[in-house]
Amino acid sequence: MYLKNIRESKLKIYKQKKLLLSSAITLGILSSINVIAQPLTNQKFNAINKYSTNSFITKAVEKTGSSVVTIDTQRYVKKRTFPRSSQLFIDPYFEKFFGFELPNGNQPSIEKSQGSGFIFADGVVMTNAHVVNGSDTVIIGLTNGKKFKGKLIGEDVFTDLAVLKIEGKGPWPIAKLGDSSKIKVGDWAIAVGNPFGLENTVTLGIISNLKRNVTQLGIYDKKLELIQTDAAINPGNSGGPLLNSKGEVIGINTLIRSGPGAGLSFSIPINKAKEIAYQLINNGKVIHPMIGISLIDENNFEKNFNFVKVGYVVPNSPAERSGIQLNDIILKVGSKDIEKASDVINQISTNGINKKITILLKRRNKFISLKVRPVDITKLKNN
Repeated sequence: MYLKNIRESKLKIYKQKKLLLSSAITLGILSSINVIAQPLTNQKFNAINKYSTNSFITKAVEKTGSSVVTIDTQRYVKKRTFPRSSQLFIDPYFEKFFGFELPNGNQPSIEKSQGSGFIFADGVVMTNAHVVNGSDTVIIGLTNGKKFKGKLIGEDVFTDLAVLKIEGKGPWPIAKLGDSSKIKVGDWAIAVGNPFGLENTVTLGIISNLKRNVTQLGIYDKKLELIQTDAAINPGNSGGPLLNSKGEVIGINTLIRSGPGAGLSFSIPINKAKEIAYQLINNGKVIHPMIGISLIDENNFEKNFNFVKVGYVVPNSPAERSGIQLNDIILKVGSKDIEKASDVINQISTNGINKKITILLKRRNKFISLKVRPVDITKLKNN
């Protein structure tokens, strides 16, 4: 009897230990699950969720948005001065962003317009020339609602760029300028404007095309290669910045396609804009070297190569005086082999107006080498 009681006691103790061990294992497993799940559920997930609410668009606009300004202009008009051949009348598919109503009849009136721009240096604003062209009064409005008078430093109608100085005391919010030579088709494009002087308007798209020649768009009185984007541009946003995903300015919004093919917007590359802006600041004007020819890009589909042909020669121009003729094929300008019309333009622009440049042509079956001294476009038009 005594031995039986001892065995039952030991068996009971064994079962209790086994139960305690099972409970400990179970609690350990549950505790481990809780330890692993706790930070994932409450800390990491919340941190990721919190970060995801701040998109790259928001961050880009936060970097540059405060530097975007409204530009209100006033011009005293004695009578209607628009020529019958004006682009406003003959081309319904393009419009200038700021828009305005034409004065009725020939009665004197105050013509008001509006556009955008951005501060790129200490109190210095970059915008489109067509926003401020011919204006008597310029008012610059910041995103915080403050307004200042603006002074025109210079404008260049051939590239549609203008530089203004804010007449007031800073410090001013300054946009960070990017490098338009590094952008690629398919990159994000963020268009920003400040048409009412209170807050930014922002649209998103992608870079659709690079180096779009304005002559392809039916514009022949400008000297531009534009960035094409599908980011929607609103009226009043002309002169505002086009940003990359980092919030850097890569272009200046200048044109929209409003008829067939609507939904396309065009911007001046910031590298070209900087070059023009600094010439305006330092010299008050921009020199555009020209030799007096129009160019045609053509393609030989059988041999699969591109070539550039002379489509027109301006009478009494450097090109005509040097012997360049209609239908000549341009093979080389300076040291650059020519594949497209923009190659010719870039080489002549880089050469300047102070020295001659060598041009290699093909005329029927002959190769001809000529030397031409470019002149500024203003002198070319006066010939």
